Amino acid sequence: MSYILEVKDEANLEIIEAYLYYEEKRTGLGEEFLEHLDTYFERITANPKHFPQNRKPYREAFIKRFPFLVIYETAKDKVIVYSLFNTWQNPEKKKK
Repeated sequence: MSYILEVKDEANLEIIEAYLYYEEKRTGLGEEFLEHLDTYFERITANPKHFPQNRKPYREAFIKRFPFLVIYETAKDKVIVYSLFNTWQNPEKKKK
């Protein structure tokens, strides 16, 4: 069963900020980031329970190439993404 992906507004803003940051560093790097993130979204929606549940009910998918965690939960047939957390930030800032 594949789940429907819902990305909350705050997570969308974090994605845009990361994209703009990487594009500023190198043209095309922001696009690579979005492609890599899309791959993770596909993995999450295909098998959302694969990633660890460190703080219930949230799961965290670590993106290997870029320093981010996708913080999400499942609800019925949906995967709800709440945050794209930059792991270089203070962990106290992680969305709960």
